[in-house]
Amino acid sequence: MELITVRIEKPETANFILGQTHFIKTVEDIHETLVGAVPGIKFGLAFCEASGKCLIRSSGTEPAMLELARTNAQALGAGHTFIIFLGDGFYPVNVLNAVKMVPEVCRIFCATANPTEVILAETEQGRGILGVVDGFRPKGVEGEADVAWRKNLLRQIGYKL
Repeated sequence: MELITVRIEKPETANFILGQTHFIKTVEDIHETLVGAVPGIKFGLAFCEASGKCLIRSSGTEPAMLELARTNAQALGAGHTFIIFLGDGFYPVNVLNAVKMVPEVCRIFCATANPTEVILAETEQGRGILGVVDGFRPKGVEGEADVAWRKNLLRQIGYKL
């Protein structure tokens, strides 16, 4: 067994969701879930099939996001994983619970716009995701000014009243 890391390649502000699933039907079900959760959503989805033809299956509504999903799925090459890239103005917080409720979805590894490295185990059989490094290490503990900034930001962007 070999441990490797793969960096998710994406534009700095692009949000994505990385997860594990168990069935080829996932592509259609996640697609339907996303368009049902947020009208007009722009996204690309890719799924690494783990049996049969072992193809990268994909679907989406935004060609650039679809290409990002396919490229990153191919780089990861881990069976039964999926990656969703969201277009500008769409965020994981708006669709994450809906994606989690898709019957085939087993787990979510991350939902982020941060720089991300995926830690994989590679064996003779294939690859599996062990975990992710999402963003950077903390640089300290927030003080009163940082708390005020955080609370103000959440209200500015409409997530708190």
